[in-house]
Amino acid sequence: MNRQGRILVTGATGTVGRQVVAQLVDAGAEVRALARDPHAVRLRAGIEVIRGDLTDPDSLHAPLSGIGAVFLVWPFATAEGMSAVLDVVAEHARRVVYLSSAAVRDHEQRAEHLIEQSGLEWTFLRPHVFAANALGWAQQIRAEGAVRGPYGAATTAPIHERDIAAVAVRALTGEGHAGAIYELTGPDSLAQADQVRIIGEVIGRPVRWIEAPAEIARQQMLARGWPDAAVDGILHAQAELVTEPGPVTSTVEKITGTPARTFREWVSDHSSVFRDTMSAARIHEYGDADVIRYEEVPLPVPEPDQVLIRVAATSYNPSDAALRAGYLQDVLPVELPYTLGFDVSGTITQVGSEAGSFTVGDRVIGRLDYGGASAEYVAAPADVLIHAPATIPLADAAAVPVAALTAYQAVQEHAHLTSGQRVLINGAGGGVGAFAVQLAKRTGATVIATASQRSAAAVRAHGANQIIDYTSTPLADALDATVDAVINLAVITPTAAADLVPLVRSGGVIVSIATPVEPPAGAQVTAVHFLARNEPGQLTEIVELIDTGELTVEVTGSHRLADLALVHGKSQAGQTHGKITIIP
Repeated sequence: MNRQGRILVTGATGTVGRQVVAQLVDAGAEVRALARDPHAVRLRAGIEVIRGDLTDPDSLHAPLSGIGAVFLVWPFATAEGMSAVLDVVAEHARRVVYLSSAAVRDHEQRAEHLIEQSGLEWTFLRPHVFAANALGWAQQIRAEGAVRGPYGAATTAPIHERDIAAVAVRALTGEGHAGAIYELTGPDSLAQADQVRIIGEVIGRPVRWIEAPAEIARQQMLARGWPDAAVDGILHAQAELVTEPGPVTSTVEKITGTPARTFREWVSDHSSVFRDTMSAARIHEYGDADVIRYEEVPLPVPEPDQVLIRVAATSYNPSDAALRAGYLQDVLPVELPYTLGFDVSGTITQVGSEAGSFTVGDRVIGRLDYGGASAEYVAAPADVLIHAPATIPLADAAAVPVAALTAYQAVQEHAHLTSGQRVLINGAGGGVGAFAVQLAKRTGATVIATASQRSAAAVRAHGANQIIDYTSTPLADALDATVDAVINLAVITPTAAADLVPLVRSGGVIVSIATPVEPPAGAQVTAVHFLARNEPGQLTEIVELIDTGELTVEVTGSHRLADLALVHGKSQAGQTHGKITIIP
C-alpha cells in the first residue's frame, strides 16, 4: 500500500523510468513525471507531466510540491550539482529511491554519499548487467546473423528492466526499505555467446558468436565516440568475467515475491529489434480461401503514435472472410497485398515516440480497424489498445475485441435490455453469441437462445434460460409469448428475417448484425441493423468483467497461422462453430 502520497519519477521516458511509471500506475499510485519539455513526452492518460530540469534546482520546487517520494535517475557522469538538487528534494519529499549501479563508479559513489547525508529516507538500486545491453548487437544480428566481439565466455546474469522497476515500485510505495542497498541481477548466469544463441532461438534463426580481438573492439568503440577510460573499463570488466563470472542474486524475488525474468523472456519482449522479416497471412487478390498466402514479409516499423506488437494470437471472424472474398470493398477498401486479422492480443516490443504510456513488455488487446494481425508482428495505433485481461491466457484474449464489442453494443446500446425483459438471441452458438448471452443475462433479462445441439451445452452454461434447437423447431412454435427484443446474429434468408417480426411485442426492437430485418408497414417494431464500432473504453469495461469472473471467454479451437486458409475453408463449409483463435 502506498503511504508516500504522490510520486515523482525522473527519467520517466528511459528504459527503467518508463517501466516505473507504468507499474506505479498499475499499483494505483499517483504519479508525476519530470521532463525538460513536457510537450515532447507521451505517457499514459492521467499522468501529470511537469516541467523541471535537474541542472536547475530552482525549477524543481513546482514538480516536487505535494510529492512524498522520488525515483531518481541521475543522467550525468558527475555528481556535481546533485547536492543542490537533494536540498530541494528534501524540502518536499520524505523518500528517494536512487538508480545506481553495481559498479558504483566514482560519480555514483559520490551520489550515494550525498543522498545518505541528505536526511531523506533512501534506497539504492544497484543493477549489475542490463539485459538491454544486448540491443547493441541488433544491427549485427539483422545484417549477419552473428555477433563479433571479444570475451564471448564473459558470464553475467542480465536483468530485465521490468524487474528493476518492480523493485523500485516496492521501495517507493512500501515500508521496510529505508537504508537498503539492493544488488539486482537476473536469475541465470550466461556467457555472452550463450546470450547470442538464445536470441537466435527466440527469433527462429541461427545466430552465432564470432570471437574478435579486444583491440579491434576497442578501436570500434573509440570510433563511435566512447571515452578512452570507459572503453578500457568495459573491456577490463569483460575480461575478468571470463575467469570470475558475475554474481547471481535472488533480490528481485525476495522483494517482489516473483522470480526475476529470464534473459529468454527479455529477448521475447524485444525480439522485433533483432529481426527484419516476419511471417504473415496475406491476400494478393479477392476470392475463395485458397487466395490466402502464408509468406515472409518485411517487419513493420511503427509510426510515432503506434506500438509494435508480437502477436500472441488473432481470431477468425466472419468479417475476415467477407473482406477476403471482396464483399467489403465499398465499406473497407484495402490495398493489396493485405494482411488479414482484426483482433489482436500480444506483447509490445517497440513503442513509438507519441504512443502514450505503453511500455515494452506490456500485454495488450485491441480491435484493429484496418486488420494486419494475422502475422507474427503488427504495428497498431496505441489509442485502440488496452491492457489484456490478467486472468486468461493471452492467446485466448484475442477472442474478445470484435465479438465482445459487437455483443456489448447490441445488448446495451441498441436492444437497451433491462431487468425483467425477455430477449431472443438468434445465433447464440457463435463467437458473438457467447458474449451476447452473458451480457444479456447480466441485465436481468430472461434469455431465450437459438443454438444447435453441438453448441447448446455451452450456451446454457453462459446463462440462457431457454434453448431452441433451430434445426428442428420453428421459433414461433417454441415461444410461449412474444419477446421484448430480438438480437439476430445469424446470416439468414429474407424470409427468415421477416419471420422474426411477429415474435416481438408491439413497441419492441429487433437488432441485427447480419441480415437486415425490415418490419412491414404499420408494424409497431423498431428494427436496427448496425456495424459495431471500435470503443476502447467499452473494451476496458469488458476486460474488467473478465477479470472479475463475470464474463467468460470461450475458445472452441485454435489453429496455426500457416493453416489460416484451412480455417476459412472450413468456415465456408459450415464446419466450424464458436470462437477460433489463430496463433503465429
